[in-house]
Amino acid sequence: MSEPLLTQLGKRLARPVTKGERQRARLHLLDWLACVAGARQSQAAALGAKISPHGWERASYLGNVLEMDDVHRTALLHPGPVVWPAALSMASRDMDARLDAAVRGYEAMIAIGAACDAHHYARWHPTATMGGFGAAAAVGSLIGFAAVDYAHALANAGSVAGGLWHMRHAPGVLTKQWHIHHAVRTGRDAAIHVHHGATGALALLEGPQGLFAAMTQTPGEIAGRDGGWLIHQVSFKPFAACRHAHPAIDAAMELRAQGRLDPPFKVETYADALTFCDRADPQNELEAKFSLQHAVAVVADGRKAEPEDFTPQAIAALAPLRALVRVAEDPGFTARYPGHFGARVNGLELHDTLGDPERPVSEEHIVAKMHTLARWGSLAAGEAERAVRLALESDDGAAIDALLEAWTG
Repeated sequence: MSEPLLTQLGKRLARPVTKGERQRARLHLLDWLACVAGARQSQAAALGAKISPHGWERASYLGNVLEMDDVHRTALLHPGPVVWPAALSMASRDMDARLDAAVRGYEAMIAIGAACDAHHYARWHPTATMGGFGAAAAVGSLIGFAAVDYAHALANAGSVAGGLWHMRHAPGVLTKQWHIHHAVRTGRDAAIHVHHGATGALALLEGPQGLFAAMTQTPGEIAGRDGGWLIHQVSFKPFAACRHAHPAIDAAMELRAQGRLDPPFKVETYADALTFCDRADPQNELEAKFSLQHAVAVVADGRKAEPEDFTPQAIAALAPLRALVRVAEDPGFTARYPGHFGARVNGLELHDTLGDPERPVSEEHIVAKMHTLARWGSLAAGEAERAVRLALESDDGAAIDALLEAWTG
């Protein structure tokens, strides 16, 4: 009889984390801090400031507000907004311990998420359903779990997995931010309770009344069996829009650079991009971030697809250009998805998007993102450079705590 899947995953999580993974984690930490900085003036930030005395917990409401959080393509989820608050949630001056926790959190969240199918993604918010696994693994790492402890914590966190997509039909609500906060707290509590003896059902994934039976139709295999750490497969997001709009933005920017982005605009892409982002007449900032039409209009107007390009003022200004954008599915792109997020704009075709492992952004690009979002979040001059130094160079975990306290208090 084969070992339960969570037992196998627990053994993987107990492996040593190397310097290479820690360096990669530092880039993701900086990217998450940038997202937190840029969301400081949001409605979610005002709510977060009321709910907790802890900076890490307040920040759990901010990491996904701008739609610029990191993403794993085949798992179709955003690990950073969940994993980093969890990895910073226990007092520690040891930066390596926190980086190791993040690497393990990314691993658990992505490994299980990649096994979920299109049926799951159509109904469930994967960052929420899988987030508890990531938070449990991160906090378990900080506690010093053995393989069996990871398995029990994942089992208990997964036993209450949830998060429905229906908030997409209610613009302006904070459900998506609540999902992240809930996943962080649930996974964190699962790990702490296992530390004190709360065991879990280890066949939680594949069991007859387990997660796959409840949430999928045709589950695949959990990812990462080749032995590499999955954090290296995560994409960075350079544009302030839904990830499904990024291929069209990227292609439009390439055309603009060539002097060939002329109206009318024809966008061809994969089916899920249309499901989430076919929105010709966005009415608010969130809808604009989920609009292929607005995304292409942003580029056609000479903009950079930064947060200011999705405000009510930008929505009004770009209405004439949006009217010139037509979108359609291309079955070829759909067949390659989700392994590749592609699009064609006025004939120019891209199969991988800027920020993907095949087209990585540089450290300098992530640093620039930090500076841009710090300005957007109205941080004092010098705060962006402080964050860059702490994330990429410092071993002072307490300084990260102090930064989050100052930014979110």
